[in-house]
Amino acid sequence: MDLAPYIDRLRNELAIAAEAGGEDARVLAERLLAPLDSAARLVLLEALSKASDEITRDLAPGSVEMRLRGRDPGFVVTPPPDPQSGPTVPPAHSGTLDTDEGGTSRISLRVPDPLKHRIEAAASGEGLSVNAWLVRVAATALDTHGIARRHVGWAR
Repeated sequence: MDLAPYIDRLRNELAIAAEAGGEDARVLAERLLAPLDSAARLVLLEALSKASDEITRDLAPGSVEMRLRGRDPGFVVTPPPDPQSGPTVPPAHSGTLDTDEGGTSRISLRVPDPLKHRIEAAASGEGLSVNAWLVRVAATALDTHGIARRHVGWAR
């Protein structure tokens, strides 16, 4: 997704507003235009990231991931399985994610490269994003080991 048209539109709107304020406002607006690009880009990326988290919460067990390629965001959409066709893989997690108890949280997870490749292959083999696959595996592990759900906060 190219953010440049949106940032250009913001620049144009600022220039138009500055023209109405006279010469001093126009000069000030020109000085503000330089740092505007990176600030506007950051705010747009934050909004898009928040939107993808909200969509993922509503789409579960499907997901939407935002990924950056250079300076531009892209999206990876993993739709939920079609209930009409039946599951291709038996669900590993018998509980449900309760999205009414709060939003999603972002964590950083560092894994060895060989494990990362195995995770990606497993997720791909099940038609899931890596994020959706890891959430399912973590929830299953917690349920399997009898860890109290009240400590998790999102499972019932």
